[in-house]
Amino acid sequence: MREQYQHYSREREKPSSGNLIYGLRPVIEAINAGKEIDKLLIQKGLQGELFHELFQLVRENNILFQYVPVEKLNRMVTKNHQGIVAFISEISYHKIENILPILYEEGKTPLLLILDRITDVRNFGAIARTAECSGVNAIIVPDKGSAQANADAMKTSAGALNKIPVCRSSNIKDTIVYLKNSGVQVVAATEKASNYYYKSEYSLPTAFILGSEDEGISPEYLRIADVLVKIPLAGEIKSLNVSVAAGIILYEAVKQRNSDVSGDR
Repeated sequence: MREQYQHYSREREKPSSGNLIYGLRPVIEAINAGKEIDKLLIQKGLQGELFHELFQLVRENNILFQYVPVEKLNRMVTKNHQGIVAFISEISYHKIENILPILYEEGKTPLLLILDRITDVRNFGAIARTAECSGVNAIIVPDKGSAQANADAMKTSAGALNKIPVCRSSNIKDTIVYLKNSGVQVVAATEKASNYYYKSEYSLPTAFILGSEDEGISPEYLRIADVLVKIPLAGEIKSLNVSVAAGIILYEAVKQRNSDVSGDR
């Protein structure tokens, strides 16, 4: 059974020249200049003194990297890439462990969004735009298997990715446990739920999980979530675009938290 909240396109993410650099020395200089590296592709078997200098920086800065065949790099870059291609992020990433305590100290009721392997950059951007408009305090994404914050994502977000903190997590399960231990209820949006989304309480500190476009929310996250909810569907198509689902659920939280919106509630 497919997850309820999916996207309408299987188009692969394409790198743009604006967020891609290549070559050993240019990548070293970018890291030393404080540029945020989304992902680094390294040719298998690459050696040499300059490469070892780069690799030390990669380790020191916890940069995500992947070894790939030279053919893949040749398809991406027609010039001399020296076995190195890097994707520069359009944003700076944060840690939820640094943000959540500040929210509590400021007397706020956290509203968070966890994106489990959302890979379509336009969905990512659209979700970020809705999240910013609805008052989400932070978006949490895995550091692997997630859409890049590239120019397309920035454009789709209408600048929201520059305004809302995006937190990377090396282990989403551990992050969920941290949130639960910090007094945040974790709500998973899934067709596997028996309760509709509008029957749950979101005036508490809340983190919503939205699943990947193809596979939905990971089963291990569903098992440890506090609440499972679903959106009712009356048509023949049994899935919603994930960014649309995000808007529906987030604005239920807005309605519950805002007396001017919720009326008599």
